[in-house]
Amino acid sequence: MPEAHASAEQAKSLPYAGVRVVEFTHMVMGPTCGMLLADLGAEVIKVEPITGDNTRKLLGSGAGFFPMFNRNKKSIALDLQTPEGRALALKLIATADIVSENFKPGTMKKLGLDYASLSQLNERLIYVSHKGFLPGPYDHRTALDEVVQMMGGLAYMTGRAGDPLRAGSSVNDIMGGMFGAIGAMAALAAREKTGKGQEVQAALFENNVFLVAQHMMQFAVTGQPAAPMPSRISAWAIYDVFTVKDGEQIFLAVVSDTQWVIFCEAFGLQELRADPRLLTNNDRVLAREWLVPLLRSHLAEHSAAELGAVFEKHALPFAPITRPQDLFDDPHLKATGGLASITLTDGARAGQTSATVLLPLTLDGKRPGVRLNPPRLGEHTRELLQELGYAEDAIQALQASRVTR
Repeated sequence: MPEAHASAEQAKSLPYAGVRVVEFTHMVMGPTCGMLLADLGAEVIKVEPITGDNTRKLLGSGAGFFPMFNRNKKSIALDLQTPEGRALALKLIATADIVSENFKPGTMKKLGLDYASLSQLNERLIYVSHKGFLPGPYDHRTALDEVVQMMGGLAYMTGRAGDPLRAGSSVNDIMGGMFGAIGAMAALAAREKTGKGQEVQAALFENNVFLVAQHMMQFAVTGQPAAPMPSRISAWAIYDVFTVKDGEQIFLAVVSDTQWVIFCEAFGLQELRADPRLLTNNDRVLAREWLVPLLRSHLAEHSAAELGAVFEKHALPFAPITRPQDLFDDPHLKATGGLASITLTDGARAGQTSATVLLPLTLDGKRPGVRLNPPRLGEHTRELLQELGYAEDAIQALQASRVTR
């Protein structure tokens, strides 16, 4: 597994090396934006309360938020409720290309750290706001990933009819942060042409609507509402989870007429191949009611491993049913450098190392790696204050008065 620290030369070669980001973020959406920019080379400085980002303390499904979305960042702890803390934040922002935030509407304005205030001090500043909703009738509401999944059609599409179900990951938070990063990248490109920065806004609700837009357009094209995924009419006849020998499960798919011929030959189903009711994919879709139970019965005597081996041999789509924790040992991820080592900073396993998942892309054949572990609270406060010109006695005074930590 790659080590946690890339070389200085490797860091300089990344596309956003030399870009400084100051982020006022917590939870997932805002930190995802910063992590993407950081992984791509930006210097990202996380401004935390002196008591620490509450995300560090989450349990259960939130326990992985901080270590996942805050690598490659520096941490400075400031009390923004004090004049001294806000003045220090303004000095830090004066050195930044990008400011990123994901607090409730009005929070940054009360602190004098909103785009309207900061852009008057630096017209080149790019300001990324991550919100629940873009400006409009809903923007006063408090949004969470689950909230927008329910109101934006995704939970309806994921669950069975009458049983809306959220997706099994923070899809809107993560994608919303991605769109915030894309907006920041676009604003950087625009600044090269105009010399001026701009405000970028990304929102959970609008992100969710983008995710279900294919189903909206399905209705526009067909005039028929999209059924929830568990009860949908699939575009392909064999595209399902099969329970096989010893109760194991495996996902199997046959999505073309050519694949149907290969599948029938591989499993001795010549009679089905010759059946005039099953000649085309659309024929097989219409025959699903009797075809799929027949296939389930025929395949049930095989183990999931045996089926997977046959499907892989014949280049047919298949997938084992995998739990997230099993992916730490996935041979493909390990062989292709998809995992890297970090040191955990919070929780019961603080100080221990773990693998983490890198960005799902390569640049010049390499995955952008981990240069900095997720930071300890205020780990870089002294370093950054010194850079801003604060003498040692001034730093000690700020720490003694709890303006910094």
